[in-house]
Amino acid sequence: MNFKSILFSFKTTLVLLAILAIGAGVATFIENDFGTSSARVLVYNNIWYEIVMVLTTINLIGIIYKFKMWKNLPRFLFHFSFVVILIGAIITRYVGYEGIMQIPEGVTTNKMISLEPYLQVTVKDGDKIVSHNEYQKEFTSLVPSLNNFSYTNKFDNNSLTISYKDFMFAKKEKAMMGLLTVDVTFNDKKESVRLPGLRGQLGVPKELKFDNYTVLLEYGSRYLDLPFSIRLNEFQLERYPGSMSPSSYASEITVIKDDKTYDYRIFMNRTLGEGNFLFFQSSYFPDETGTILSVNNDPGKWPTYLGYFLLTLGLFLNFFDKKSRFRKLTNYVSNKNLAMFILTIALLSNSNLNANEQKVTEPSVNKVEQTVQYLNKLKDESKVTADKFGHLVVQSNGGRMKPLATLNREIVQKLSGKSTFLGMDANQIILGMLSNPDVWKDVKIIKIQTPKLKKFLNIPAEEKYISFSEAFNEKGEYLLAAETEKALQTKPIERGTYEKDIIKTDEKLNIIYSVFNGALLNIFPKVYDQKSADDNFKWYSPLEAMQSFTGQNQAAIQSVIKGLMTALAENNWEAANNFIDMTSLYQDKVGTDIKPSKEKVNAEIIFNKLDIFFNLTLAYVLLGFIMVVLAFVIIFKQDFKPAKTTKLIFIVLSLLFMIQTFGMGYRWYLSGHAPWSDIYETLIYISWSAVFAGVIFFRNSLLALGAATIIAGIFMFTAHLTDVDPQITNLVPVLKSYWLTIHVSILTASYGFFGLSAILGFLTLIMFIFRKNRAHLDDIIKHVSAVNEISLIIGLAFITIGNFLGGVWANESWGRYWGWDPKETWAYVSIVVYALVLHLRFVKSLNTPYVLATASLLAFSSIMMTYLGVNFYLSGMHSYATGDPVPIPTWAYVTVATAFAAIILAYRNRDLKEVV
Repeated sequence: MNFKSILFSFKTTLVLLAILAIGAGVATFIENDFGTSSARVLVYNNIWYEIVMVLTTINLIGIIYKFKMWKNLPRFLFHFSFVVILIGAIITRYVGYEGIMQIPEGVTTNKMISLEPYLQVTVKDGDKIVSHNEYQKEFTSLVPSLNNFSYTNKFDNNSLTISYKDFMFAKKEKAMMGLLTVDVTFNDKKESVRLPGLRGQLGVPKELKFDNYTVLLEYGSRYLDLPFSIRLNEFQLERYPGSMSPSSYASEITVIKDDKTYDYRIFMNRTLGEGNFLFFQSSYFPDETGTILSVNNDPGKWPTYLGYFLLTLGLFLNFFDKKSRFRKLTNYVSNKNLAMFILTIALLSNSNLNANEQKVTEPSVNKVEQTVQYLNKLKDESKVTADKFGHLVVQSNGGRMKPLATLNREIVQKLSGKSTFLGMDANQIILGMLSNPDVWKDVKIIKIQTPKLKKFLNIPAEEKYISFSEAFNEKGEYLLAAETEKALQTKPIERGTYEKDIIKTDEKLNIIYSVFNGALLNIFPKVYDQKSADDNFKWYSPLEAMQSFTGQNQAAIQSVIKGLMTALAENNWEAANNFIDMTSLYQDKVGTDIKPSKEKVNAEIIFNKLDIFFNLTLAYVLLGFIMVVLAFVIIFKQDFKPAKTTKLIFIVLSLLFMIQTFGMGYRWYLSGHAPWSDIYETLIYISWSAVFAGVIFFRNSLLALGAATIIAGIFMFTAHLTDVDPQITNLVPVLKSYWLTIHVSILTASYGFFGLSAILGFLTLIMFIFRKNRAHLDDIIKHVSAVNEISLIIGLAFITIGNFLGGVWANESWGRYWGWDPKETWAYVSIVVYALVLHLRFVKSLNTPYVLATASLLAFSSIMMTYLGVNFYLSGMHSYATGDPVPIPTWAYVTVATAFAAIILAYRNRDLKEVV
């Protein structure tokens, strides 16, 4: 066997893929404990890892040539895309660079701070610089022997040698510190000096004296010159009403390049492109007198994007290629119904519907009793008043006119994650908060997630909700003020889940504050002397109306508002109803130009109550469960022919499809546009399309019909479980990205398919255990294995496309499509792992159902690490508790033990050959 045959073999492919996956996985733990530089030095930027990637690419090119893949377009595009992506990555790695730009208002600069660290050595003779050298270098505290270096500079008949002595790395929470110690030898004189500094941080200069010379040493990022200048004309920071928390910020800048000068506005998701440079709004000065821009120069962007496009196109075409492995497998199982069983389990395993009881804080027994009495009274007596209140029209910050009931629902959903609370609907809750904030400030309604935030607020770990008052101490001081400011000052790409939870909690507290003072209730239109739109027909909140309206109009508004508040405080529901009716009449008379009709208001309220799409999700899950039971019966009892049951299932599914079609038409009517204009509507539309295909084209196949239902359920769950519902109002100015949500949605769907494969692999092993003297199980095992492989192919396509779409989003939003964050690294590891699993069949000895079942079961551990492990055990922008470890739950040990027991027990009966 010659070298060429070894390099271009599938065994070599599997070995190289395994090395890539293991190396990247280990690197995430190295980064967590020893810093980013250690991970880069030992793995990501190390020559051995780059050699493995190059060998993998050469191996891939050789296999493409060996099997003449260009004769099959989808297969060729998919495999060749990785070659193109690697070329783009090489260009980015060796040509591109990143940094940040800090610009005070009114200042013009062409300086940026590099992301890469440098050891800078400057020698001065008085004020004259006689020598200056820079060495790009990173260090690791894990393997000190890799840090060794020695640089010698000669000048004025003198010799200066800088050599490595020691490097220390320390980490506390998000703060990191590196300390480099070097020996400085000037001719025959030697001194040691410690230089604090890390990647992405400016170093602290240290000065040494030798004879008449001064030696300045500095380790850390350095200033780089840009081929043009940027002047910050104005930094703009908007805050939430009634608080100091920023809601948005932007930079009004002027670009000065030779004889070309132009103005530009940079803000979140709106970047400045100048040549190969991209500028992103990152942060701002603590005193708000300047801006901080992320800068990226990446000539490898377009080759990488081309690779992403070819990859996506190849994966898409593969599903329609008659010669593809996917089509071969689907044809093999086309007359079987088992696939629905596993797909449904995957759907069920991907769900996470949890209900939690809320309660109030307990400052005293009497107060608790009074609060309970108040809440019960409000729940029992306010229904009619709250319903009238919800029928008022409100103007959202985005300008949409809608029922107040819709806004109330969005507020409660945002605060608690639920649309009802303590047995009350959203209208009752908001009416109560508006009229009696002293009670509602002690009600636990704000959902928080991270253990670290609970600990900071002295909240028990099992609690999932806090009250407004728990965010303040006895002196009325806001407990999250400093933490929120720190989180907001952290670059978005570097924010961990703790920082994000702080920001979200701060936003929720501001929302509650705005509800207490009615700032969100823009329900009063202004009377115009002439038909004009000087303020774009703005509607005003109660306080704004009382302060800004004039004359009789102001007096009338004040009378209505004060009367309504007095009636609500006294529980005089009849009087409150009258004042709400007066407000409604006022809206009809003054705001008729833009106020929606009563019919449309009523229709939207009914639509909210029906909650069609969420309820359909539950219906799809139930129907899938029925299919699971039916699939088992059909498989193990072949003489069972459930024709009537199958027909009933089709009828039920058809009814659900009609309801979904009605719901989408209903939404079209309310929104005024086709219901596929945003991510939530797109997911619903994809779900509708899947059921449409099943009902119209595959109604005679229980397998296809079940698969269509499962796919619909997966997309429905993705829409509702990832909080992608469209925000009709701008309640909170959090970062929203269409590409980001697609990226998360597709990845979530892939987890369902991989979960399906894991369960399918486990069931296959169970059948292997009982296979002896049961020859009829062989055919079932082969069919289960075929469905397993189908699910693996779909899952790999989803996670690959989803991961690379996440790269596109990150690059367009933050200027970097790959940063080796632990979450994205483990997604990459999962891609490699599942690519390895699917290519095991090319090694003859490994092309068996037993190996496939074992591999698909064990491979799911990479998904568990991606989805859960990173959150709790590694630090990064996606992680919980900022890397603080939590105990491994008992169920994890039980699951692992059960899986390995099945693998071991099934081993003796493994002698079953390939599927197809």
